[in-house]
Amino acid sequence: MTAEELMAVLEKKKMTDIIELIEDAQTGDLEELELVESLGLLMDQELNREVLQLLESLGVTIIYVSGEDDEEEEDDEEDEQV
Repeated sequence: MTAEELMAVLEKKKMTDIIELIEDAQTGDLEELELVESLGLLMDQELNREVLQLLESLGVTIIYVSGEDDEEEEDDEEDEQV
C-alpha cells in the first residue's frame, strides 16, 4: 500500500490522530514513538503494520516497551507523589 493509499484509508476511517502522527513524521516533528509491542498502535493488525512501516520509512524510530515496564514506571510515579 502506498503512503497516499494508506492516508486515504485512515481518512475514510476518521483516524485523525494517526494522520497527525504521520504528518508530524513528514515534517520532522516526530522522531521517536514508544509503543507497547503487544498492543501496537492500531487494533487492525494489517493497518497497524502499514502505519508503522510508513513511520519508519519517514525516519521515526519505533521504541518498543513491555507493558510491565509501563506499569512499573506508573507505580514509581505514584510512589513519588505520595
